[in-house]
Amino acid sequence: MSTELRVRVVQDPSRGFTALPDEITQGPDITVCLDVLSGDRVRARMHGPALPSLLGTEHRADLTARPADVRAAATRLCRQWKDLLVGFTPDDDGVEYPYASLVDLRARPPQELSEIVDELALAGQQLLFGTLLGGTEPRVRRFREYLAEALSAREGLRVRFDSELYLPWPMVCLRPEDVPMRTTGAPDPAAVYPRFLGHRHQIEQTGGAYPWLSSRREAPDVPVVSLNHDERLDRRGRTRAAEVAALLAKDTRFVERTTRSELRRALLDADLCEHLMYFWCHGHFAPNGAHPASLALRLTDPTGTVDAHTVRECRQHLEDGGPFQPFVMLNACHAGLPAEGADPAFLGGALIQAGARGVLGPQIEMPQVFAAEYALEFLTRFLRGGRTAGEIAHAVSRYFADELHNPLGLGYALHCGMDARLDRAVPPDPEQEITV
Repeated sequence: MSTELRVRVVQDPSRGFTALPDEITQGPDITVCLDVLSGDRVRARMHGPALPSLLGTEHRADLTARPADVRAAATRLCRQWKDLLVGFTPDDDGVEYPYASLVDLRARPPQELSEIVDELALAGQQLLFGTLLGGTEPRVRRFREYLAEALSAREGLRVRFDSELYLPWPMVCLRPEDVPMRTTGAPDPAAVYPRFLGHRHQIEQTGGAYPWLSSRREAPDVPVVSLNHDERLDRRGRTRAAEVAALLAKDTRFVERTTRSELRRALLDADLCEHLMYFWCHGHFAPNGAHPASLALRLTDPTGTVDAHTVRECRQHLEDGGPFQPFVMLNACHAGLPAEGADPAFLGGALIQAGARGVLGPQIEMPQVFAAEYALEFLTRFLRGGRTAGEIAHAVSRYFADELHNPLGLGYALHCGMDARLDRAVPPDPEQEITV
């Protein structure tokens, strides 16, 4: 007679492998990998259920593009968004920088906005098809067409770019022939938005394999939320930053930090447990000697910044990272555009390695007015719980583009975190939510 023996596991030889969070085991619809190889070469690979199978293996091609050329083209694309859109000033109506000072752009001349969006789309298309995947080599051409077909076949895919080349993927565009649109002949920027990858799909860049993640925590009754900000920003109340702060403090355990020393003490704490970390501050790209420049944030302190090295210095003494697993939104206003060779993902990567489940931030020098509006839209939806950051970022960018004719929402990108979400044991009362 067989007897079922009772087993008690006293060790964890698989290091929690069987307890990986569900969202990671689901896998994206498309994964595109760009590996920088010796000899200054780039190897492109892609796989996923949204792609046609290829003899039972992944799609692969050694590109003719060089990493330096790809990075230079990405930097140029970001600069064009600043120069053509954020920095635009018309000659005739006397409005200075309308696309930096307004959120609702429906009153702007359609011809004016269409010309700007068309040029940005052309630059985004050139980055993908002209620089990165350009050339006539048969394998590259086949890879290019398979990817274009998959990305244009339908909308709402979950796309991961696991890449050593950090590109502003939501601002990258498909070609006009990939997304045929019916037009009336009148200028219409809405006809171009579906070509932008950030408008069509949920997107994240992982920048390498996911670091080890511990088992997902139980849903909290009250989430812990922090606001890390520069008190000198928007003292005159020209943005909705105060409403964002009120939103963060509603139905949460709210923590406010305004100085670098406060943030460092928190990062040094082995028991630091927050579900959402929001940064509202200035940023700039600081040189790192022979290494690429990286984003550094400045809080209220007149001196001293917080960068990737700060995060690593504060968290490296923790073997398992502790309970630190927040979703991080880096709304670093006027962070500045990186020079060629800068690494805009360096700080986000350090936070991910420390345990953060995802980092959301702007890829361009974002106007404060729009940055506050975007944060209010995104965080209102995220704090309700249940929906993933990828779903929300996709919905918010489409809201600004389709409803308000403002493409700046496409300037935000996820570093990991497409499946990150805030699980709440007790959902907030929808009648008591702050209305955006």
